Amino acid sequence: MFVHVPAAWMSMFIYLVMAAYCALHLAMNTRLSAMMARALAPTGALFTAIALVSGALWGKPTWGTWWVWDARLTSELILFFLYVGFLALHAAIDGTRRADRACSVLALIGVVNIPIIYFSVQWWYTLHQGPSLGFGSGVSMTTSMACGILVMTAGFWCYAIAVSLARVRVILRAAQRVSTDERPSRIEERAA
Repeated sequence: MFVHVPAAWMSMFIYLVMAAYCALHLAMNTRLSAMMARALAPTGALFTAIALVSGALWGKPTWGTWWVWDARLTSELILFFLYVGFLALHAAIDGTRRADRACSVLALIGVVNIPIIYFSVQWWYTLHQGPSLGFGSGVSMTTSMACGILVMTAGFWCYAIAVSLARVRVILRAAQRVSTDERPSRIEERAA
């Protein structure tokens, strides 16, 4: 529970942030926004995979099965496919600008899945319990458990921020390297 719940929260939140950067990229044509979205995608995919695996490990003793086509499980799996699809689409398209544009459209279409994940336990009868920590519902767990989940969430936040900033730095350096490789050298300019 202390890993599964914060990982699921982070998987959804990172996708929302990634989609916001994609919307900013499409609206303002900012390259840094697209780079930030690209840097967030692997971390979001990691948290989604952790949520799915830890949920299966938790679900086996609780429900007696590793996987059930429950509304929340299925929509979280779709989120994992959206992250992987984002990364695969960017790798498949030649030209960074075209790839960024296509991935931005995919991320904005996929953002529809986030409210489905969040509200699935309220909309449909599922195996998942309702929210234990919610904005309107208050806290329905002991204080020590709530503190443990919040501490893990803070740790996951720190990890996500650090890794994403390191990844965007690598992406920026790669983009600078490509742009300097495309410019003719001074010797080539003199020869022309």
